[in-house]
Amino acid sequence: MEIRKDFLPLSRPSIGAREIEGVVSCLKSGWITTGPLCKAFEDKFCKLTGASYALSLSSGTAGMHLMLLSLGIKRGDEVITPSMTFASTLNMITLLGAKPVFVDVHYDTLNINVDLIEGKITKKTKAIVPVHFAGAPVDMDRILGLAKKNDLPVMEDAAHGLGAYYKGVHAGGWGQTAIFSFHPIKNITTGEGGMITHSDDRLESRLKLLRFHGIERDAWKRYGKGGNPEYDIKTPGFKYNLTDIQAALGLAQLSRLEELNSHRTRLADLYRKGLEGVSGLDLPGVPHYPHTHAWHLFIIKVASMERERFMQELSRYNIGYGIHFPAAHRLNYIQKRYKIKKGELKETERANNRLVSLPLFPDMKEGDVSYVCGAVREILKNG
Repeated sequence: MEIRKDFLPLSRPSIGAREIEGVVSCLKSGWITTGPLCKAFEDKFCKLTGASYALSLSSGTAGMHLMLLSLGIKRGDEVITPSMTFASTLNMITLLGAKPVFVDVHYDTLNINVDLIEGKITKKTKAIVPVHFAGAPVDMDRILGLAKKNDLPVMEDAAHGLGAYYKGVHAGGWGQTAIFSFHPIKNITTGEGGMITHSDDRLESRLKLLRFHGIERDAWKRYGKGGNPEYDIKTPGFKYNLTDIQAALGLAQLSRLEELNSHRTRLADLYRKGLEGVSGLDLPGVPHYPHTHAWHLFIIKVASMERERFMQELSRYNIGYGIHFPAAHRLNYIQKRYKIKKGELKETERANNRLVSLPLFPDMKEGDVSYVCGAVREILKNG
């Protein structure tokens, strides 16, 4: 097949007139830091998820940090999580002196294997952090049942889960906490940013203090019309707030979520049809229970040739790619600190050296998918 001249990236945010107008309007307003647009963004997130509270943040990683702190996670504690996740989760757990305890995943969906969670729970376990991987929701009924039985909180890693539903409930809508990300590769973006959703009054007060230096009232309440600029600090906090410029972008993106995810789903369906039956290739599985997949990523597993050579060939065809994710238990510092035995996470390790994310973003054309499918078929046939 003829190689395309232009490069097809792994991902590209879909930014249109609505987003540009929203950001420009914010800039012209004279108020660009945390303010009324952040509040509007949070309110719309509550409506989407069904959670009582939503707190906008500078990143999903900031959300993980604040949640672990709010739960009192400390040295000697254990947090259950899959190894198939981004390193930020493990970084935050480790920096607080706690230990990540890894549970294997299902090879097809890359979601945590719920059957294996209870065997990892000890007296030191303080939380369970499941990941809605690539947009496929985890089996929340079973996870919540285990959590209730063992009196443990659940923190959904919903960085991939915007638009994902489990049995009709959106990620973050089960009364526990969930953490979302708005990095440019995600289903909607604020440039950088994140959100915590939850339904706990006391937790909301603590999170607000931790988000912004320990100051109870945000800048809008202190410096807006009729505001009182005085403040006190009850507890030391961080600088993890989102800005109204980012929220303006997020509001426009969120208003298009159904449109954006619908196109992702259509492209994923085309990929599945175009790559069906290809020898040496494992396609992404989907959960067996009722759900709506957000299709944040389209991840194949290359079984018939070395992944490095496969990716080099994708580059030759002018196709971008990613790896989501290198198994976290194989990261250098994790190995040195925790010494995970080889073979302990069999399905994670089976997937680890085969994963390749193919281009998937809302502004892709159907012809782009056809081109990638043709290239993949050709590469594997000649491999």
